[in-house]
Amino acid sequence: MVQFPVSIVDLPRADELTNRSSAICRVPKPPQARFPLPPGAAMRNQPEFADPTLTLPPPINLLGLPIVPWHHYEVIQVIDWLVQRGTPSYFITANLHYARLSASVEALQSVNSQAAFIVADGMPLVWMSRLLGRPLPERVTGADLVWSMCELAADKGYRIFLLGGAPGVAETAGQRLQARFSGLAIAGVAAPNLDKMSADDEARLIAQIRKAKADILFAALGQPKGELWLARNLTSIGVAVAVQIGAALDFVAGRVRRAPQIIQQLGMEWAYRIFQEPQRLFPRYWADGWFFLRQLLHLRHSR
Repeated sequence: MVQFPVSIVDLPRADELTNRSSAICRVPKPPQARFPLPPGAAMRNQPEFADPTLTLPPPINLLGLPIVPWHHYEVIQVIDWLVQRGTPSYFITANLHYARLSASVEALQSVNSQAAFIVADGMPLVWMSRLLGRPLPERVTGADLVWSMCELAADKGYRIFLLGGAPGVAETAGQRLQARFSGLAIAGVAAPNLDKMSADDEARLIAQIRKAKADILFAALGQPKGELWLARNLTSIGVAVAVQIGAALDFVAGRVRRAPQIIQQLGMEWAYRIFQEPQRLFPRYWADGWFFLRQLLHLRHSR
């Protein structure tokens, strides 16, 4: 496992040497985020440690998943609150593939129920919400959240851990993120092969993550391995916010090119990804498509 080279932003500040509990007692400054907000939207000034989800719309059931109908900027608000709260948690970015897996992998039912929240990272979920008459305000992708969450982390002094991807990908992604966001602290990186890890290897990995004292962990371990691993080891790794982000690290590192914006807006990013990796992705997307078609037929007959 590779350890990210320490940079000057990773050196502890004097105010970071105090006990974590004393930091929690400080009254947070009103958030001043630079990430884009829609016209007229502003970061809500919440009372100290008030749960922002109490004032946000509740989840709606889409393809068997409790998806939150939140805007991107509202998701960032909740993530900020979760980090300040400090209790280990994870959230899920769900696409059509993850919905199909959740319908067939029983263990994911528990994983989904324990998640802080689940966002729609796929246009089929957005389309389904419109058919049900409860439209989601927008698609919220892990690939987009990586950038917004790192901007939040740079603004607030939160520490980031990058876990997974092919060897060297996390290092490159970390360097690009630090170049983009001044002062971003990359607490560490690791590129484990979960299929070949022994119990001792896993214990060392968990110890590495705990020692890094990260606030946010991005995992690129594959679906559903990443979600299952995070749920199983949540308490042990002790990270305030963790999320499985799929190919987002590859996008950040420049290893895989993301679809142009117009293709994303048309909901055709899946087709672009098939064009990039046909042998790996075509069978998966074919199965996902049949799953979605069956769900649509079931919805039609149930009405």
